[in-house]
Amino acid sequence: MPASPGPDNAIAAHETFPTNGSQRRPTMKEVATLAGVSLATVSRVVNGDGNVRPDLAERVREAVGLLGYRRDLTATNLRRADRQSASVGLVFDDVANPFHAALLRGVETVARTRGVLPLVGSSDEDPGRERELAEAFLSRRVDGLIVVPAGTDHSYLRAERDAGVALVFVDRPPAFIDADCVLSDNAGGAAAATEHLIAAGHRRIAFLGDQERIFTATERLRGYREALAAHNIAYDRDLVRMELHDSAAASAAVAELFAAAEPPTAVFSAQNLITIGAVQRLRSLGLHHEVALVGFDDLTLADSVEPGLTVVAQDAHELGRVTAELLFARLDGDRGPTRRVEVPTTLIERGSGEIAA
Repeated sequence: MPASPGPDNAIAAHETFPTNGSQRRPTMKEVATLAGVSLATVSRVVNGDGNVRPDLAERVREAVGLLGYRRDLTATNLRRADRQSASVGLVFDDVANPFHAALLRGVETVARTRGVLPLVGSSDEDPGRERELAEAFLSRRVDGLIVVPAGTDHSYLRAERDAGVALVFVDRPPAFIDADCVLSDNAGGAAAATEHLIAAGHRRIAFLGDQERIFTATERLRGYREALAAHNIAYDRDLVRMELHDSAAASAAVAELFAAAEPPTAVFSAQNLITIGAVQRLRSLGLHHEVALVGFDDLTLADSVEPGLTVVAQDAHELGRVTAELLFARLDGDRGPTRRVEVPTTLIERGSGEIAA
């Protein structure tokens, strides 16, 4: 039988230990045995403690690689006095939506520098699912939560906030709880889009919006109405379609608007999926070179269609970055008043919004 490796021996006989193909995860004790060092030395190396002799640290790293050992963060967290999990929970509407994907990337940009793992789930605009996801993340002892609100009552998070869980809402403000939030300038962006169409000579401008219970939808409708009022254009309810939560509904709404006796000459679509439906229907009607269109949210390949798609772009990556910075400031001990940060939007002209009446 080969001798057990001692502190001064090179690593040998590693075939006697579990490998990556085994049914059981290798343990720290097995790493210590293979490397010929103490458990305390292995613990210091895998936890990033620099107070280990370089040659011993190298042997531990070699043993870790040979065995396929992975640090057990759950066990580590149970031993930590601060109980921090090095993870945060993200509750988004739909992570498949390009807007939320960019938002996630913004959060990751900051979280990565902190060695923190974001855990993300989709609420599908369901308040019950939002709460279920939030509570699931909290049961896993995440250090903080970032929430795109689906519900209209977030008081269920008060106890966790008071217990020290960092909490930031993004894209929409929370209800019945005092917490930080990061928003786009929804009303300002919608007003800019509407004024852009007015400047091109349009007076009959249709508005396509999401569900009225959603903060961003009502804010964008407000911006649209304020721009009309600023130019003495009467608000015409017949030109407004709300409750459009996907491309198919938006396409049907456009078909209905242009079947009317007095159709609009321009369209403002106030959400990215709605814009896709509007573009598809205008093209199928052969109106994409005659009817002006401005969308809210930029889209992949928006400059590749003909005409190019004019949009009011949110900086979703910046929204995510600012949200994460706020969250980590709270985790670092910031106990100041709650903050409401508004990120500006940008009008990008590509052709569709510049079609004259």
